[in-house]
Amino acid sequence: MTAIIVLGIRIFMAVALYAFLGWVIVILWRDLQRQSKTVGKRKIPALRLTWFAAHQEQVRQYSDPEVIIGRDPASECHLEDETISARHARLSYHHNQWWLEDLNSTNGTFLNLERLDVPAVIVPGDELRCGQVNIQVDIREQ
Repeated sequence: MTAIIVLGIRIFMAVALYAFLGWVIVILWRDLQRQSKTVGKRKIPALRLTWFAAHQEQVRQYSDPEVIIGRDPASECHLEDETISARHARLSYHHNQWWLEDLNSTNGTFLNLERLDVPAVIVPGDELRCGQVNIQVDIREQ
C-alpha cells in the first residue's frame, strides 16, 4: 500500500513540475512579445545636420539608422570638399543613442575639436569636423 502512495506522490510531483515549467514558458513568451511590440513602436530620433557649402547654409535631416558622411555621391550625406574622404565618417543609431565613428579618413574626424579615435556618442549641439567642413548636429525626437 505504501508503494502505491509513493508512486502517486511521484506522479503528482512530476505533473506539478511540468505544469510549473509550462507556466514559466508562457509568462516568458508573453513578456517577449510585449517587449518586441514596444521596441517595434520606438522611432529613431531625427538627425539634423547643418553646414556651410558654397557660402550657403545647408541643412539635411535624416531618419535612417545609419548615415555615411563622405565625398562619394552614394553617401547619404554627400559633401563636395577635397579634404573629405570618399567614406569619411559614419553616424549610426543603436543602444538608443546616435554614435559617430571615423572610417579611417585621411584628414580625420573631430568631435567638439577633439580628434575621434573610437566611436563616440553625440548629443544635440555637438560640432563635427570632417576635413575642413564644420557640421552642427541637432537631434529631434519624432
